[in-house]
Amino acid sequence: DLEPLPNIDFNILAGNSLVGLMRVDEHEFDAKYRHGDLFRKSFRELLDDKNRKLATYRAAADQLGNSTDLRVLRDDIDTAMAEANQVMNELLQDQFAERGIKFEQATWDAANAGLGKPKKRKVELADVAAQHPLHWGYAFDDIVQKKGGFDIILANPPWEVFKPQAKEFFADHSDLVSKNKMTIKEFEGEQGKLLKDKAVREAWLEYESRFPHMNQYFRLAPEYRHQFATVDGRKVGSDLNLYKLFVERCFTLLRPGGHCGIVIPNGLYKDMGAAGLRHMLFDEASVDLVIALSNEKRIFEGVHHAQGLLFLTFRRGGSTETLTATFRINPREAVAPEDFARFVEDSDNFVRIPVRLIKEYAPESISVPEFRSQTDLNVASKLQRFPLLGAAPWGLVLRRELHMTDDAPLYRTASGSGLWPLWEGKQFHQFDANYGLPRYWVNETEGKLALAAPRLNAIKKQLEARGITTPARPENVKLDCESFRLAFRDVTATTNERTVIACILPPSRFCPHTVSMQQVYFDRVSNLGHESVARFTSAQRLYLVAMFNSFVFDWTLRNSVTAHVSFFFIYNTPVPQLAAADPRFKFVVSRAARLSCTTPEFDPLALEVGLRDHRDGATDPAERARLRAELDGLVAHLYGLSEAEFAHILGTFPLVPDPVKTAAQNAYRDVERGLIK
Repeated sequence: DLEPLPNIDFNILAGNSLVGLMRVDEHEFDAKYRHGDLFRKSFRELLDDKNRKLATYRAAADQLGNSTDLRVLRDDIDTAMAEANQVMNELLQDQFAERGIKFEQATWDAANAGLGKPKKRKVELADVAAQHPLHWGYAFDDIVQKKGGFDIILANPPWEVFKPQAKEFFADHSDLVSKNKMTIKEFEGEQGKLLKDKAVREAWLEYESRFPHMNQYFRLAPEYRHQFATVDGRKVGSDLNLYKLFVERCFTLLRPGGHCGIVIPNGLYKDMGAAGLRHMLFDEASVDLVIALSNEKRIFEGVHHAQGLLFLTFRRGGSTETLTATFRINPREAVAPEDFARFVEDSDNFVRIPVRLIKEYAPESISVPEFRSQTDLNVASKLQRFPLLGAAPWGLVLRRELHMTDDAPLYRTASGSGLWPLWEGKQFHQFDANYGLPRYWVNETEGKLALAAPRLNAIKKQLEARGITTPARPENVKLDCESFRLAFRDVTATTNERTVIACILPPSRFCPHTVSMQQVYFDRVSNLGHESVARFTSAQRLYLVAMFNSFVFDWTLRNSVTAHVSFFFIYNTPVPQLAAADPRFKFVVSRAARLSCTTPEFDPLALEVGLRDHRDGATDPAERARLRAELDGLVAHLYGLSEAEFAHILGTFPLVPDPVKTAAQNAYRDVERGLIK
């Protein structure tokens, strides 16, 4: 029943699919177009004329070929459509005004040789026209406005973040920038040289001006309301990505029961910024298939080999109860292009995941874990019996300290008096705070002031709200960097030997944003003033570092994370939260203490949890391996896993040496037999 394509002129339409009126209000159109002149045609009459002329054009296309008569017909249709589009652009311009969106013209600050404060003005009709809007309600009125949407949509949209890309722009003006390997310093130097050219500078300002008003449009337009969501009390989805916008656009364009097939990056099913879209797909659609693959064997030649691919099909309407999915994002399991069809047709490659379990796994973000078998589902169900780390009773709170870029002026490249080291993620490892040497140092006073300032402002506001005018002083604010604290690397990958790398950091070290840590102190404000209160005991901190570095905890995170161990993943991880009097708690703490307290700076911590000092710490590699295996064996028991389930988890760490996994499994048996206490 499909219409043949005798001529592509009006079967394929060019335009910005993301910008334009989804449905045209006839009354608004007529008021804008006719201005009270009843002799001007109404929107309905214009639609009827367009459709009649299109029918005539299509009927004549086969007979007239590329004749002058056919071109006259085509030009007549183009003129009519352009006139209608002009009115719809004006209606779209009204939407910009109603939402308070301004055009921000980029300016140049000659004194600072950089971008100046943008000049704001109203969005003009030319700005709207520059977007080449595709007004779906007019171009496809019979489908969108009468039938409620399309039956089928197939899409492979752009994957770029919607913001100015400096390297992409300047690559057109410099062979140097076009090179793949280029340091930030080299790029900034070349950019500075290029911007001295007036023509390049003006082109750069014009390019910068394209984004702010459209960024606001996408954030405020109701048809893109699922681009953002609230997770853990804060709004997520800060960066607008074109593929995410297209997912929602496709959903909106479907009729109830209509199907969509779309190829996008695999971040949709697990990135925190896509939480709103997952809510939309699970609660307002029925997801048919989720196929997540590595591009290592170049299913797409023009896409980087490390980019994860997602082939998604869904139907608008209803809800998703069970997800049929496959995850082969590890490069070692990459599917070759010639094997793709056979792989997808084999039902053994798929697992059926109850959405109920997904929502238990991550209640707010509903990130989809990369389960690959029924055993994965069984293990995950067992883990969900335990409280989440971010919830009661423990309610773990995480934070970051300095920023590698924003706080760079504080960093010094040599140590000295009054300087504390900046401890990056690569400078520690599991149970090892001194894995590497620091690259930078920060003045103790300056660093503390930088960390205390936002807390002091918050305390001041709370005190003022209680009628107390004396603010807290910096010396009265206890900082996490003055205490022992749990820290873990932010940057990771599920293809690494281990995904979670955690340790206990001693005091007198600052950390950049690539390191996440447990908040040691919180500010309690009352009518009597302010005090900083410790949130966790040292023993609880050691217990947690043992859990973080266990295979079971790591397996849980490997099913969810991509390149970062984000806070919300940690908050939504289930952990047995034992009482201090529990013998198993003491079992874990004593071994974690011996693994962590190996240098004099840990003596206060060692003494607090029952060791003499760092001399009781384990430094012999064989002894450390034994303690770690015992911890892994006990943690598996704490989660209630069977030996077969624990062996399954160990098998998902292909880069971990076999003797390490064998030792952990043997320790599991020894715990079961009561040989380890």
